[in-house]
Amino acid sequence: MREDVAGQIFEGLERLCTMPEANRIVSAPAYPGIERIQAQFHGDAFEPHRHDTYALGVTIRGVQTFSYRGERRYSLPGRVIVLHPDELHDGGAATDDGLLYRMLYLEPSMLMQCLEQARIGLPFVDDPVVADDRLAGLLLAALGELDRELDELFVDDFVSRVATGLVSHARLPQRPLGSIAWGQVKTARDYLEEHAMRGVRSRELERITGLDRFALSRHFRAAFATSPHRFLLMRRLQRAKAMIADGEPIAEVAAATGFADQSHLTRHFKKAFGMAPGAWGGMLETARSPPRD
Repeated sequence: MREDVAGQIFEGLERLCTMPEANRIVSAPAYPGIERIQAQFHGDAFEPHRHDTYALGVTIRGVQTFSYRGERRYSLPGRVIVLHPDELHDGGAATDDGLLYRMLYLEPSMLMQCLEQARIGLPFVDDPVVADDRLAGLLLAALGELDRELDELFVDDFVSRVATGLVSHARLPQRPLGSIAWGQVKTARDYLEEHAMRGVRSRELERITGLDRFALSRHFRAAFATSPHRFLLMRRLQRAKAMIADGEPIAEVAAATGFADQSHLTRHFKKAFGMAPGAWGGMLETARSPPRD
């Protein structure tokens, strides 16, 4: 895989895969629950941060390095990166040659739909750098053409196969789920999605779910690998990213997404994505579909 990974992923998208001096991020068309990017960097790129999603990717060129669970990690071309939700990490290039990689961010709820019937918890892969050609090929199927939208039937099969692949590499014992209050946590999740741009109080969630705030927090984390508070915050930050990508001024983005001011947005943005919103927006490019014949 390592010898031909660049050729496999670059086919049909050569204009996005050169290695210029400037750092940049290429963002793919959105799909509910899935975000796809290509990133290329020299030196340290991301400060310590954590996502509320799985981060699954493939190193394309260079040596990828990051701190994760108390150790410095390194990934070579063709290796798979697996970062669990809410795990602190940074990232960058380990050599002066720079780094090119592609990453897919997958909401835990999509995996849980596949794993719920087996009644096991979300898989935790304790080694974040995996040598697995089959899993790399599976990820490249979704990451190979960033200028194409994902098809719903493709995603159904893709998520199912990713769940199987992650479970096969989960060396920590799988924790049985027991009885998760699925109806209540899904109700809470939908409510938080709908009201993400304002403050949501604990008593609101208690009223609509029938669970006390502490029980809801336990069930919510078991289902979605994060807390209701952080889930709400990340929805605001995702909305902020979309507005910045559209060229909106950061001060206006902060006001529109429920942050007190620009510095408040910047502080949370850096904690979630590893860089300030201005730096992220300055490097961002959008993958565009080729013109139709």
